[in-house]
Amino acid sequence: MTITIGGSGGLAPALQIVLFLTALALVPAALVMMTAFTRILVVLSFVRTAVGAGQVPPNAVIIGLALFLTIFVMAPVGQAVYRDAWVPLRAGQIDEATALRRAEGPARDFMLKETRESDLALFWRLSGHTGQVRREDVPLTALVPAFAISELKTAFEMGFLIYIPFLVIDMVVASTLMSMGMLMLPPVLVSLPFKVLLFVLVDGWHLVAQNLVQGY
Repeated sequence: MTITIGGSGGLAPALQIVLFLTALALVPAALVMMTAFTRILVVLSFVRTAVGAGQVPPNAVIIGLALFLTIFVMAPVGQAVYRDAWVPLRAGQIDEATALRRAEGPARDFMLKETRESDLALFWRLSGHTGQVRREDVPLTALVPAFAISELKTAFEMGFLIYIPFLVIDMVVASTLMSMGMLMLPPVLVSLPFKVLLFVLVDGWHLVAQNLVQGY
């Protein structure tokens, strides 16, 4: 009985399946940390909280919308990876290592474009390097966390701007109720219909989705 580890310069099918299943287990982490998913999900969560409608829309809707918006934003990157890495690999023109390097390129370019210089320099220094950061030399172990905190900062900036009009409505309603002596009536209960009406009149979901996509 013989056990084949590799043949014709490539990996054995069984080993390829093991590597594929291992990579598949890392897909959720890669989706959160290396794509637009983090920013989109955080901003949508801010929108729901700012409106103050509780769990409306529910978590499943928020996550599903964030997922499909992420697919829409990341479509050019996915097409580049498919064209430059997967198609040649499937045709036997390149090996797995070359395919991984080619697949890394579009994802790396996307993250570098959206990462702040300060965040990149932070993890460049924390990884033990000195001197000015060179974007093309930053390893993925430093680029991915730098990209993640840049996305979080951008998402919180957008969330702050989203909160302002709803906060104004809450303050106006609270002041009106106090001036009328209706201290026992919760201001949140009265302001909710006005906030929902404002969000509908300005077509809020349209504006949020448009700015999220155009932000990339």
